[in-house]
Amino acid sequence: MLSTFIKCVSASMLILLISCSDANNGHIQLKDTPTVSLENIKQHIETLASDDFAGRGPLTLGEVKTINYLQQQYKAIGLTGAYQGEFLHPVKMAMVTADQTMQLNIGDLQFKAGTDFTARTEQLHPLIDLRKSEIVFVGYGINAPEYNWNDYENVDVSGKTVIILVNDPGFATQNDSLFTGNAMTYYGRWTYKYEEAARQGAKAVFIVHETAPAAYPWGVVESSNTGTKYTLMDNNLNNSKLPIMGWLTLNATEQIFNLAKMNYHDLKKAALNDDFKATALNLNANLAFKNEVSHAKSHNVVAQITGSEAPDEFVVISAHWDHFGTKQTPTGPKIYNGAVDNASGTAATLEIARIMNKIHQQTPFKRSILFANFTAEETGLIGSEEFASGTVVPTKQMVGLLNIDGMNVLAGTDYILQYGKNLSTMENYLEKAAKAQGRVVKMDPRPQNGLFFRSDHFSLSKQGVPSLLFMSLGDTDPDYITHKYHKETDDYSPLWPLGGVKQDIELIIDIATQLANNGDWPKWTSESDFKTKRDQDMQ
Repeated sequence: MLSTFIKCVSASMLILLISCSDANNGHIQLKDTPTVSLENIKQHIETLASDDFAGRGPLTLGEVKTINYLQQQYKAIGLTGAYQGEFLHPVKMAMVTADQTMQLNIGDLQFKAGTDFTARTEQLHPLIDLRKSEIVFVGYGINAPEYNWNDYENVDVSGKTVIILVNDPGFATQNDSLFTGNAMTYYGRWTYKYEEAARQGAKAVFIVHETAPAAYPWGVVESSNTGTKYTLMDNNLNNSKLPIMGWLTLNATEQIFNLAKMNYHDLKKAALNDDFKATALNLNANLAFKNEVSHAKSHNVVAQITGSEAPDEFVVISAHWDHFGTKQTPTGPKIYNGAVDNASGTAATLEIARIMNKIHQQTPFKRSILFANFTAEETGLIGSEEFASGTVVPTKQMVGLLNIDGMNVLAGTDYILQYGKNLSTMENYLEKAAKAQGRVVKMDPRPQNGLFFRSDHFSLSKQGVPSLLFMSLGDTDPDYITHKYHKETDDYSPLWPLGGVKQDIELIIDIATQLANNGDWPKWTSESDFKTKRDQDMQ
């Protein structure tokens, strides 16, 4: 494809990998190939990550400035609003702020919020009160019939407090025959553990934090689980949600098990076996905390290029616009600007929209292109969850999703990272587009982190939409995760070369262009709930 392309345009225009032939593959011929503007990208990132936007916290003045900026940019580019003709897609949610003076009491042990544990809730009640709740250790807290694994077998945890290990047994053993070995499954994600515990009737969950299996230090847990959190709302005050969603430090966990005259590390080892039995600690947990609860409306920003032949079929390109906003501390306010995470991805969607609209003006895309910038990703993929409910476009009309969450703002690379393996035919598009750039596909070097399950595309994957994640959090900057990720130091730098951003924008445009024209409906290739949902939608 690359050699064919070279015959079509001069070397100086080798920006977008769009061939003048191979029409059946969705490539198109252009008279004037638009190029990636690094100045545009710099301006967008610098603006979105400025202190003036106050960390882009949902339901704050930072949101107002962010969504206004985005819709103005999309409108100036020439796109139309994708939600009933509007750019702003309302996301009704609740703000829940737990009082951080709370204290967890277990026997004679007293634990301090933030230092020893975190606790929050998605229930919409002014007071959460846990009294004399029996504590049970349930290993990894997994109920997975396909792996012949059930940590809740023959135990009733209704109304109880459960302590759960992070990740899944495959990571701990590095045994490829156990779950998926080093690569985390969805069962290893904290979101699953809370969901399953709620289904089992537990009242509180405390996940044990250890840096290696969690894939981030305690500071990330603390920053991600304190302050104002957001949740979608049902008609019953979210009473179906888990009352207490918590984490414990390893030190606090060891103290609890010692008080129970048990060895945490011995029980952790026992939990690696499929015949593990949940163990009661014969201790009670007591924890009460007040919540400030208010209802509000946040917004996704959605814009589209309307297809010429199949306007009701959509290729979706997304990135979350939110970050952690501004937090008040004893030393003054801290602004979490989130320049890489995810002002970079948001900026990329704007530049991709500009370029693809110019392409569309010359040779219209057959299918529609939908750009979505989601709210409240950082507190549980809330904006994308609402989007996945079909209030903008039914998921059965979504061809595939290309989601950006943290770009390589440094120099370009000779590879592109792939998250997840043998999941869908979207991976074939990634490989071909990378090859056309002279790059190779490199598998996620940290599959144990389960990144495929940790960004907005996963909300759509659960609804059957085949997806690709584009992420470079720390891959080219080894200092990023330790000192910048989810910290106030994630700031814009005018010294960034942005070579990696340019590469990936070109690659995403290549894939999106093919899908917008070739009539293909990508498929899930491995058996999963995702595949089942897609198969149902395609009937």
